[in-house]
Amino acid sequence: MSAPQRVKGRGARAPAAHGPATLGGVLTCERLAHMENASRIRIGTAGWSYKDWDGILYPPEVTRKKIHPVEFLARFFDVIEINTSFYGHIRPELGRLWLRKAAAVNANFLFTAKLHRSFTHSPLAVMEPTSAASIRPNDRDEQLARDGLDSLASEGKLGALLIQFPVSFKNTSLNREYLEQLLRQFIEYPRVVEVRHESWDNPETIAEFMRQNVGFCNIDQPLLGRSLGPTEHVTSSVGYVRLHGRNYEHWFESGSDSDNRNDRYNYLYKPAELEKWKEKVETIARRAESTYVIANNHFEAKAAVNALELRHLLAGKKVRAPETLVRHYPELKGMVEMEDAGGNYSLIQ
Repeated sequence: MSAPQRVKGRGARAPAAHGPATLGGVLTCERLAHMENASRIRIGTAGWSYKDWDGILYPPEVTRKKIHPVEFLARFFDVIEINTSFYGHIRPELGRLWLRKAAAVNANFLFTAKLHRSFTHSPLAVMEPTSAASIRPNDRDEQLARDGLDSLASEGKLGALLIQFPVSFKNTSLNREYLEQLLRQFIEYPRVVEVRHESWDNPETIAEFMRQNVGFCNIDQPLLGRSLGPTEHVTSSVGYVRLHGRNYEHWFESGSDSDNRNDRYNYLYKPAELEKWKEKVETIARRAESTYVIANNHFEAKAAVNALELRHLLAGKKVRAPETLVRHYPELKGMVEMEDAGGNYSLIQ
C-alpha cells in the first residue's frame, strides 16, 4: 500500500506581514519544525451536504448552485471526509466531478471517505447491537464500494478510507476475525479504523493495527458507559482524528447510530477543549506521515467553525474563512481573513 502524499503548503494569499517568524533573516529551528509539522496536517469537515449550512456557511451562490459546495469549501480547507459514501456508494462520475471542483481552487486538496455501512453496521443497528454476526454486506457491495473509491484513488486524491464501527461493536474474538478479513478486502487503500468502544484501546489492538499498517482513528465523543475516550494513537503512516462533539443529552437517543441526526452533533467546542486537541494533533503529526483532522459536529456548520479555529491554532496565524460564517459566528473575527463568495477577502481585526 502506497503511503499518503505529503502535504505541500497551500498557495499564500495573505499579506506578507503574516509570513513566518525569522531571526536575523533566517527561520528559527523551532519555527521550521512547526512549519514542517503543520504542513502534514489536513483539517476539514465531515461531509458538505447539510441543509442547515445554507445562509450560515454557504452564501447564496452555493445555495443557488452557482458554486459547488466542494469548490467553495476547498478554498478554506484541504480535506473533506466524504460522508455520503456511508449511506450510498460513491458513483464514479460524481467522484470525478468532486475532484474537478476541488482542483479548480486547490490543487493540493484531498478527500477521505467512509466505507459503506453494509460492511460495518447491522442493517438494524438502531434496534440491535452490531457484531460480526449481524453485519451482512451483499454480493455487489464490495465492487460498488471499490468503483467509487477508485475514482478518487486512481488520481492520488484518496487520503484514507475510514472504516467506522458503532460503539456496540466490541473487541471480541469474532469481531477481531471479521475486522481482519475486512481489512484484507480493502488492502489497496490507506485504511483507518474507527471503533467507539473502549475495549479496543489496549496494547494488543495497537500492536495488531501496526502490524497490518492500519490507522487508528482517535475520536472525541461523549463519554457515556464504556465509550472510547480521547487517544493519540498512531499505528500507520496515517494519523486520523474525528471530533464528534460532546452532546451528552442527545447522543444515545433513538436512531443515534445515524450520523444524519443533526441534534446529536449540535455542539461547539470551547477554546480550552480545542487547545487540548491541538496538543494531541501535534503529537500525532510528529509520528505520522500525513494527519487528518475531521470535525463532525455539523449542526449549523459548527464543524466548519471549529475546523477553522484548529487551523488557526496549529498554524499560529490568521486563516481564510467565509464571510457568511464569520458573520454568524463573530468569535472567529480575531483568527481569520474574511473572504466573500467572489474570492475577495479582507483582514478582520
